[in-house]
Amino acid sequence: MTEHTTERTAEKTTPQPSAIQRTPEASRSPEADPEENRRQVLYWRLLARLFDQEEQGTLESASLAVVEDIGLPSALLDPQASVDSVVQRHPELAAEFDGLMTPAPHADGDDTRDRAVEVRRAALVSKVLLNVFASGSGTVTAGQLARWQSDAGWLERALGCKPGELRGGRAGGRAAGPGVSPTGTGGGGTNPDLSRLIPAIGPELGTIEADLVKRMHLREVLADPGLAAQLTPSMSLIEQLLRDKNNLSGVALANAKDLIRRFVDEVAEVLRTQVEKATVGALDRSVPPKRVFRNLDLDRTIWKNLTNWSPEEERLYVDRLYYRHTVRKTTPQRLIVVVDQSGSMVDSMVNCTILASIFAGLPKVDVHLIAYDTQALDLTPWVHDPFETLLRTNLGGGTDGTVAMALAQPKIAEPRNTVVVWISDFYEWQTEPLFESMVAIHRSGAKFIPVGSVTSSGRGSVNPWFRERFKDLGTPVLSGHIRKLVHELKTFLA
Repeated sequence: MTEHTTERTAEKTTPQPSAIQRTPEASRSPEADPEENRRQVLYWRLLARLFDQEEQGTLESASLAVVEDIGLPSALLDPQASVDSVVQRHPELAAEFDGLMTPAPHADGDDTRDRAVEVRRAALVSKVLLNVFASGSGTVTAGQLARWQSDAGWLERALGCKPGELRGGRAGGRAAGPGVSPTGTGGGGTNPDLSRLIPAIGPELGTIEADLVKRMHLREVLADPGLAAQLTPSMSLIEQLLRDKNNLSGVALANAKDLIRRFVDEVAEVLRTQVEKATVGALDRSVPPKRVFRNLDLDRTIWKNLTNWSPEEERLYVDRLYYRHTVRKTTPQRLIVVVDQSGSMVDSMVNCTILASIFAGLPKVDVHLIAYDTQALDLTPWVHDPFETLLRTNLGGGTDGTVAMALAQPKIAEPRNTVVVWISDFYEWQTEPLFESMVAIHRSGAKFIPVGSVTSSGRGSVNPWFRERFKDLGTPVLSGHIRKLVHELKTFLA
């Protein structure tokens, strides 16, 4: 009886040929597919490091054997070694990190996978992800922050972006496109879509960076010129500096101002490129075009005189020359920017202060800037210098938009020629009175643009009470990336 039972059990547990034919990949034994085992070892080590933080002896030794066997440096497994230091010692790896996690090109109809290449890619991907997302705990030095920012830059490069693009919210490089797995293999429906992954990962990088900045002893770092020089300007760092500026003096204050100015200049360079694409004023066709050669509209002149073509002489006789209009309407446009400077809006405050200064530099644009929390401050005299403007802000506190409205309304001299941009999360103390005054601006003929968030990441929440009422008014809240506001203002000024 035991023999018959054993035979029946063996029949049940023996794979059927049809099953083997249907799933050849799944039927392979681990010994038949060593590359897949190697790749899994590297990713299991990555997960263990990220979620356990303690060294797993077996996974560490197995991963070391894999890395050495495929000819990669053992420094890839050292959590203390930055990607920069690895690349410095092994410069040939720099090209492999670039675009590491973007879709791998395949020949048409070729779905084969080079498993040896995937193992190598897994080792490099693990290095970048571990250095960026295993940020540890405790006090952070300037050197550690700089190293993390550098490693985050390598992750952005691996995703097909330029260093700083994801954290800064600037255009996402060549990354958008078909699905891609963490190993870089494109195609299949089970792989995450990188065009959705990138917008999600940017804010997370910003959150990690902000946490690192908060864990720094910033005042001590700023007081040491050597340590301060290691700091890389970022939105998180600028927020901390602006909040703490009143407690700084001497060398520390000078270093803080230098960092703020560097960051302002970097952001301004990006925004200025977007703004300068705008036309300042439409063509004024009421003014006759100037009859000079450089304004000659040759195509229109030929088209209008085609009836004078002589086939016999093969010559076109021109009765009239046509010239292009070049004069633009010069009516000055007034732009009033009101920014909530409460604690939740620091990113908007920095971005919009810089943006206001850029628009203030355009001809025939009269820019006014007001910042408020429970008190309002007219920053218009310094609007051309965002650095000086930011130094006069006082981040934090509550929110009372009625005090800002008291400053903004008298500035609307010609409603049809005025745009009011109100930037806030609209969690206000006096909701009804503020909204009624905003409705009055809209009905006066001025263009009123409520903006819920003008951040690098596009994140931000808006009071649903205001959101619904602005929608009913026909002026829906504009939220998201700062490029949206640039587009709206360019349209108004065109």
